Amino acid sequence: MIDFALHRLKGKDCLTLTDFSSEEIKELVELAAALKQKHQTGEKNNTLQGKVLALLFDKASTRTRVSFAVGMVQLGGHFLELSQKDLQYGRGESLADTARTLSGYVDAIMIRTFDQQMVEELAKYATIPVINGLTDLYHPCQTLADLLTLKEEKGDLSKQKVTYLGDGNNVLHSLMHGAAAVGMHLAISTPSGYEPLPKVWEETEKIAEQTGAKITFHYDPIEAVQEADAVYTDVWASMGQEEEKEKRKLDFKDYQVNEALMKHAKPNAIFMHCLPAYRGLEVSAGIIDGPQSVVFSQAENRLHAQKALLLALLQ
Repeated sequence: MIDFALHRLKGKDCLTLTDFSSEEIKELVELAAALKQKHQTGEKNNTLQGKVLALLFDKASTRTRVSFAVGMVQLGGHFLELSQKDLQYGRGESLADTARTLSGYVDAIMIRTFDQQMVEELAKYATIPVINGLTDLYHPCQTLADLLTLKEEKGDLSKQKVTYLGDGNNVLHSLMHGAAAVGMHLAISTPSGYEPLPKVWEETEKIAEQTGAKITFHYDPIEAVQEADAVYTDVWASMGQEEEKEKRKLDFKDYQVNEALMKHAKPNAIFMHCLPAYRGLEVSAGIIDGPQSVVFSQAENRLHAQKALLLALLQ
């Protein structure tokens, strides 16, 4: 089941999508689609029997927590769920020592935390794969699920235009990497002061030069959604930014995805959101709960995309 390119991923880390080639990202999406089809037919897969995944959570989680745990069980493996209060690194033990210790017990580590540097340090000292389940800078697992969703809904990824509206955050950073890798047109629209990081722009443009992807930026959200096949948004204030919530409401008020804005996209455009969502802020209830919304298919696809990633890194 593992395609040729994915054989090269065994034992690797997934810290950002730049860890993988364009070919590997495309094959991960293809594998996720195949795993989903087999799951829907009830076919069992015990490929990871005897493998154990450590799940480290420093942030609250619904989709990441459940999808990784269920995914590991569906592949025949096991998981341990841990937090800072469960481990000594929450009391001052070094990450290096934690990484070395866990490497002797489990087969991979998934960590969901704030600081990207923490994930990178864990990977530096671990001798097993480390998966970034989310940091303040990147959310690679979400993008793999997004690409699977877009493939299911719209077909050839290289022929799609996706518009992202809102905050230049971790979800957008990984989406930029993923969109560039598969050759799509990603139009980005954020308020002034909330643009994606220059470093991520540079990485994305370098990938796009190789794949023919088109990455554009527009301060005007109406301009950005013209002829879009999909319109994507995220919360205006992420975890850790709650004190900025009122200011962000004002700064982002013109970036709400609502019925009026969606009329500027293609008539059959879909609406995407990584969840959790706040109706009446970044999206109207009529859009997220309406016929154009695919947000719960997108959420389910976290399971299948992460199973593909686990197989590629551990098989």
